[in-house]
Amino acid sequence: MQHISQIIERYKKEIIKIEESNLRNLSVLNDGLNLSVQTLNKLRKQLRTKDNFFTQEEEISFFKYDKPFINGRIKFFSKVRRFISEKPNASITKQIKYVHSAIDKLEKHKMRNLEFFQYTRQCNNTLDHIYFVRGKDNIDFPVDTSHYFTDPEFSTSHDNLAAQVIGYDLLSNYYDLELEYLNKKKDNIIIEEVSPAILNGLSWTASKTDLVEIIYALHSAGAIRNGQAELSKMAEVCATLFDLNLNNFYKTYAEIKNREKDTTKFLDHLKRSLEKRIDLDNAK
Repeated sequence: MQHISQIIERYKKEIIKIEESNLRNLSVLNDGLNLSVQTLNKLRKQLRTKDNFFTQEEEISFFKYDKPFINGRIKFFSKVRRFISEKPNASITKQIKYVHSAIDKLEKHKMRNLEFFQYTRQCNNTLDHIYFVRGKDNIDFPVDTSHYFTDPEFSTSHDNLAAQVIGYDLLSNYYDLELEYLNKKKDNIIIEEVSPAILNGLSWTASKTDLVEIIYALHSAGAIRNGQAELSKMAEVCATLFDLNLNNFYKTYAEIKNREKDTTKFLDHLKRSLEKRIDLDNAK
């Protein structure tokens, strides 16, 4: 169990940073989803390598709490990504209606599995030896049918339903916050996003094109996450840092590529400026 516990603890430390970020941002949601999927795959491989459970209680704990904690977030991040992608670019009233529709769908799914939701909510454990132990399928108990298409070495009859309960809680909270945000906007209440004080006063005084040149250079050199960072996320971070708009940075890059000469004009300028400064410092 030690290796499994270490993987889970690392995940919990990393996922909390993502959950405290802007969950309206698709890049943040993608990071959360990727981290969750990768962690679940690590656990799957770990369980296949050796039998990590010394007791049935440990197996129950893993499939009742640990795996659903991660799988529930996979469901959450996936649902929110779709929610944002399909959200209408329309009036506040229509957006509020869209959120209410999402809540209705969520509640209907809950009602279809109400018995198990109640079992979980009441902290019941009388059926744990059936619900959360592998190879204990019993057709006399309600089963999430998707279980029949999952890996029998890495699933029990009800761990996916336990993940759905966690996903439900996360989504309910997300939709409530979204409604609160939209209602404030509808009532013309000014919503200010407070930036950390350390970001104040860092205005970008070169051109936006120069900044895009740097972003693409860093990405091409693999300087951030070995080149695996999304360009859109890098642009968003720079836009937030310097309080400017980089919405058309793909178009800007196209213009940089089409320069007849001095394709890397700003990068060349940076190199010359740094060399000049070094020479002056060495001359002192």
